[in-house]
Amino acid sequence: MKDAGNTNRPKDDLNQRIGVLNRREVEARILAPFVADLARKFGREKVYEVLRETITTLAREQGAALAAEHGTGPEAFLEVLQFWTRDDALEIEILHQDDKSLDFDVTRCRYAETYRALGIAELGETLSCARDGAFIEGFNPKAGLTRDQTILRGAPRCTFRYDFDAKDA
Repeated sequence: MKDAGNTNRPKDDLNQRIGVLNRREVEARILAPFVADLARKFGREKVYEVLRETITTLAREQGAALAAEHGTGPEAFLEVLQFWTRDDALEIEILHQDDKSLDFDVTRCRYAETYRALGIAELGETLSCARDGAFIEGFNPKAGLTRDQTILRGAPRCTFRYDFDAKDA
C-alpha cells in the first residue's frame, strides 16, 4: 500500500490556510469511525499498521515540501511550526536553539485535548504524534528527533529535541 507515496497529488496547502488543529479534528472525525469499522473487520493491529505507514509517508512528503519552500535548518523549522501552533494549538517553551539543534517542550497541546474529547486518544497518537519523526526526516534527512514523553500519553509535557546534524544524509 503505497498510495500515500503518490507525489503526483496537487500541492497540499490546507495547513497554511486553516491551521493544523482544525485539519486534524476534521480528519479525526472522519477517520475514527472508519478505522474502528476496519479494525472490527480486519483486526486492529493490521489496520493501525497500515494507517501508521500512510500517515508517516504523508508526513515525510509534507516535511520535504515545506523544506523546499523554507529551508532545512532550525530557523526554518521554527518558521513552519507556525502552522501547528495557530489558534493557540500548542504552547511551546523553547529551551535551546542554535544552528545545529532546537530543543523545546510543548506545555499545552490542544491536539491531545481534542483527541481526548473525541474519545480517541490512542488514534490521536497515530494521527498526530506518529508524524513528528517522519516529518523531520522529510524536512531534513540529516536531522533526528528525540522525544521522551508526550501529553497524549499522560505526561505533563511533550519533549522535542531536534539535532539537525544527527545523521549522514
